[in-house]
Amino acid sequence: MHIVDIIIFIIYFSLMLGVGFYYYRKNKTEEDYYVGGRSMTKWHIGLSVVATDVGGGFSIGLGGLGFVMGLSGSWLLFTGLLGAWIAGVILIPKVWKLAQEKKFLTFPQVLGHYYSAPVALIAGIISAIGYTGFTSSQILAGAKLADAAIPEINIQTAVITMGIIIVIYTALGGLKAVIYTDTIQWTILISGLIFIGIPVSYKLVGGWVVISSTLSPQYFSLQNISWHQLINWIATIVPIWFVGMTLYQRIYASKNKREAQKAWFIAGLFEWPVMAFMGVTLGLLARVAFENGLIDQWAGLTINYIDPEKGIPVLLVQALPVGLLGIMLSAYFSAIMSTADSCLMAASGNVLTDIFDKLNFKKRKQSKSILYSQIITLILGALALILALKMSNVLELMLYSYAFMVSGLFVPVLGALFLKKPHPAAAIAAMISGGTTTIILIITKPKLPYDLDPNVFGILLSFMLFFTINSIINTNK
Repeated sequence: MHIVDIIIFIIYFSLMLGVGFYYYRKNKTEEDYYVGGRSMTKWHIGLSVVATDVGGGFSIGLGGLGFVMGLSGSWLLFTGLLGAWIAGVILIPKVWKLAQEKKFLTFPQVLGHYYSAPVALIAGIISAIGYTGFTSSQILAGAKLADAAIPEINIQTAVITMGIIIVIYTALGGLKAVIYTDTIQWTILISGLIFIGIPVSYKLVGGWVVISSTLSPQYFSLQNISWHQLINWIATIVPIWFVGMTLYQRIYASKNKREAQKAWFIAGLFEWPVMAFMGVTLGLLARVAFENGLIDQWAGLTINYIDPEKGIPVLLVQALPVGLLGIMLSAYFSAIMSTADSCLMAASGNVLTDIFDKLNFKKRKQSKSILYSQIITLILGALALILALKMSNVLELMLYSYAFMVSGLFVPVLGALFLKKPHPAAAIAAMISGGTTTIILIITKPKLPYDLDPNVFGILLSFMLFFTINSIINTNK
């Protein structure tokens, strides 16, 4: 990597840390730190939502899908569009009004309102664990990008460096820093892909004639996907729009209900088709470059000895000239940071508001709230960094984190939205059974029917227990 690109890199990260320090000086209360003062508009919220949901992890993961299966990998983010629009219609009208009345800061507080304090506590624990894991996946994504772009840096050093930068600037600035930098970062990424990454990579591989003659027709088909893979993605990603702490924070941060709904509509469109097809297209171009021996880093290697998730970064390193490479890699790091900071903020909010406050009988001083928040953010960031050092696959770590949260929390949220008097015992049974089932199946790796994801079975068990227990209790009243 040329010194010019490294300088661009350093300037970019210095600016992001500067934003964090600026809002460190501006934040006065927990509402400033966790929900941006409840004054954000649709474009800032919408771009922040899509930057958080797609981010660098899905960007790198989408590249891996494009490398392996072609354009059909774009269906992964079609489920994001579905989730965003359904939640915009069903969830936001109820949640925004309630949050304004009760001054909520976190997602579990909603469950506490509809059920009980113990339900909120368990939800807070599940959400904090899930988002710490998700933060790890973003650190790992950034490390893979750095490792591919700068061969002199090994993956462990890259993980540690990315982790430290993300944790420090998130701990300093709070949600306003996250949302405003998300807007900047997402604009840089989209512009970089449209005007630099895709055109230059397309030219490198030799245009459509070379592309079409190198890859089989299935790479250009939207049907190169099994029904059970699509079900797995739907079961994992659509429900996250109903249980994601990062998303609730942005609903709370919106200045009114309509702004929040418009933001969700904007986010859905940016997820699919915009980011979905750009991500898999770059992965597909990386496959063409590999098959034709155009990537120096992979010279002499067979398909079994390369990491598909490094396809995009190694392609960009090969394709882009000095200067443009620094800008494009900064764009991808932007996306990674935009997700990592949001997830870390979510986990921190869960620990402080939903766990610490529930277990700490001595009321904490409000004047110390931001300091507590920053300390917790630093601790969780360190845990995420350690986890990232232990894992190797970005998309797998992301989907596991999502699956754990969804299988435990989705059914109780549906009960709160659609039932008049859902019982806390039903919610607790659903959360514990759903999350535990999914984790056990992930760890033990049994052969599951139709190759369905463990998350599907966790949700099914959670659903059955919730409605069975709720029906029995209400019948006996």
